[in-house]
Amino acid sequence: MRADVFLVEAGHAATRSQAQRLIAAGVQWRTMPLAPWTQVAKNGDDIPAGAQVQLLDASEAKYISRGGLKLEGALAAAGLQVSGLRCLDVGQSTGGFTDCLLQAGAAQVIGVDVGHDQLHERLKSDPRVVGVEGLNARAMTAESLVQGCEDALSEVIEEQEDNDTQPQAPYAWMRNGGMVDEDYDDSEDAKEQDIESFKAERAAKDKARADGTAPVERRRKPGTEDIDITPVFDFVTGDVSFISLTLILPQLVPLMGPGAPLLMLVKPQFELQPGQIGKGGIVRDPALYAEVEQRIRACCKEVGLKVVGWYDSAIEGGDGNREFFVHATKA
Repeated sequence: MRADVFLVEAGHAATRSQAQRLIAAGVQWRTMPLAPWTQVAKNGDDIPAGAQVQLLDASEAKYISRGGLKLEGALAAAGLQVSGLRCLDVGQSTGGFTDCLLQAGAAQVIGVDVGHDQLHERLKSDPRVVGVEGLNARAMTAESLVQGCEDALSEVIEEQEDNDTQPQAPYAWMRNGGMVDEDYDDSEDAKEQDIESFKAERAAKDKARADGTAPVERRRKPGTEDIDITPVFDFVTGDVSFISLTLILPQLVPLMGPGAPLLMLVKPQFELQPGQIGKGGIVRDPALYAEVEQRIRACCKEVGLKVVGWYDSAIEGGDGNREFFVHATKA
């Protein structure tokens, strides 16, 4: 079996991309306890079924994605503790930041992402995690976040199909438990009209089902009834791409509790104009890093955040770009 696939299926890595980073850091295998180790040279190398595997550097596998390593370094640099806190993770994706927060003792993480079906299964099944999909942080409000949480935690109550061979209560008097007004018309014409009205109602309901416009009744999934989705958080973090933080920060401030810290990843390539970015999407001019920092600091001040720290990310972005974290508190 391919080495990268083997590592995922054996539970050493959450994704093939993570497995490939582990291989780059060093992976070896053997089939017998005293046999010599065989080094994996490339992702496509074969590892026999049942082989024992040794990771020479397991740090890449600590979290669902390498984003967890970035946040871990930023939390250490900022001296922040999240144990027992309710946290908001903006741009949740596969859940690297969420995983880091949980391992650091967070009581709950509500994550939002504009995409769908990205959150790792291990986190989806964690009762401390609520993953809101299809929500653009640029337009996020407390109300839309609560609605997104309700959608994530609820299930559709299946409507019983009408029985075509035995219509339910086609006559008005049947729909009222046999009780009718004294002026009720029980003529054959009136009964025929009742039947036609009933058929029209049924047809309209069937059309709404087919069009997807029928009203949907939902309820909380079993075991989620007591999950807190109050849109006020003790800690806010996030990793967003293809959009400037200056468009996201205004939406985050109303969701922060008094004195709550914010720790957001800053990606310079998404804060600058296209002409300022070098070949391959890499920002190489150090002067541009200062420009990005100044812009983010100005935005924070404008929306009511006090910047208390600016840190280099512990690791570079996947594309090789230098990244930063801004640490701010609600003023």
